[in-house]
Amino acid sequence: MLVLGRSQVEGLLDVDSLIDALAPAMADLSAGRASVPDRIAALVPERDGFLAAMPGFLPSAGVLMTKLVSLFPHNDGARLPTHQALIVAFDPDTGEPTALLDGTAITAARTGACSALSARLLARQDATVLAVLGTGVQARSHARAICRVRPIRHIRLAGRDPAKVAALAEELSAVLEGEVQAVSSYAEALDGADIAAATTHAVEPVIRRSWLTPGVHITSVGYNPAGREIDDATVTEALVCVESRQAALAPLPAGSNDLLMPIRDALITADHVHAELGELIAGSRPGRTTPDQITLYKSVGVAAQDAAATALVIASAREQSIGEEITLR
Repeated sequence: MLVLGRSQVEGLLDVDSLIDALAPAMADLSAGRASVPDRIAALVPERDGFLAAMPGFLPSAGVLMTKLVSLFPHNDGARLPTHQALIVAFDPDTGEPTALLDGTAITAARTGACSALSARLLARQDATVLAVLGTGVQARSHARAICRVRPIRHIRLAGRDPAKVAALAEELSAVLEGEVQAVSSYAEALDGADIAAATTHAVEPVIRRSWLTPGVHITSVGYNPAGREIDDATVTEALVCVESRQAALAPLPAGSNDLLMPIRDALITADHVHAELGELIAGSRPGRTTPDQITLYKSVGVAAQDAAATALVIASAREQSIGEEITLR
């Protein structure tokens, strides 16, 4: 059984390859070729946390795996991440466990990479201004990944803690080509933005319709069972896309309050979800139709993404003879 730690996974996972690999994975999911049941979770109410299980079988990548991921929002995010995970891969022919991987790095990378895939499919070709809301792991992942698919020249960062915003701006300025600017509010970050990436644990919406510029593409990956990232007006007006209708509209902890709340309040119906990413890739549903259209990709995270990333990491590890082999028996 191959064992890979976090630094090894980070070194093996190429962002460009991952963005490309997620396209057939999402197509498989929408076509019913992948087996990805809804996420289940054991709750830890006194810490506002949970431990979730996310199994998946992605035949096109030859991967059978499950991810165990914890979300403990009161962790500091730096010394101790809010999201921590392990992935176990199994032989799809025999069910034998074949690999144990750090899943924290994979969760961070695949979430940002799938948002970048959504931008490749839905954002305007000439998008140059990116707003990143939040200062955690996903803010970093999204800034790096989205710059791979659009000619971003200006990145605006906003969050609750000005010191963290400034530190992140300095960090990203050293690794990204575009100008990186720390701003004082979410509204300021969003003013004139062509792409907006919401990566927060917000209770109240950090993306509001009155702050948006026509034609913006929004990616939203934040999760908070007590709140949401996107306001009703944005959801009702936007062309809404998801990884999986079943997952996005399932009860918590699988689904998204950003969609479930306006459905509950009869502002939209489930049919307002226009497409899954896999349907856009297959061409069975259209994407953006006008330059001024607001598009929204609401992510809840699905195991097909983890499976695609796991396949890349294990293949690279075996090719480069990286990792430790252990025997369980």
